[in-house]
Amino acid sequence: MTIENLAKTPVSGPVPAAADDWFIEELVARAQLEGLQLTGEGGLLQQLTKRLLESASEGEMSDRLCYDRHDAAGKIGGNSCNGKRSKPAATDVGPVEIEVPRDREGSFEPQIVKKRQRRLTDADELVLSPVREGPHPR
Repeated sequence: MTIENLAKTPVSGPVPAAADDWFIEELVARAQLEGLQLTGEGGLLQQLTKRLLESASEGEMSDRLCYDRHDAAGKIGGNSCNGKRSKPAATDVGPVEIEVPRDREGSFEPQIVKKRQRRLTDADELVLSPVREGPHPR
């Protein structure tokens, strides 16, 4: 089982706390049903950390380019998304291999997982702090 199977629908806007609680309980219950451990190699926390870091990196790229991945605006502008690169990261929940987006100009400087950064401590704070601040205006 992977996180992709658990959460298919993107959430936009604020989510009531009761929905957050339900989602977390559902995630853990499904993981237990399918024999996925909470911690350890390939565990739920490791998969969640990977997905959150990748999602945050995608958000940073969208903010940088002022359009979302695969948006037609990327075809007419100068700089655009140019694939991803794999990057190992040591986190509080174990090592994760994340896919970090690239841009054609090579000018994208990610802030969540900086270039050449390999060790992430307090990854939960890194991921949640932009969420607390709210979306950036375009």
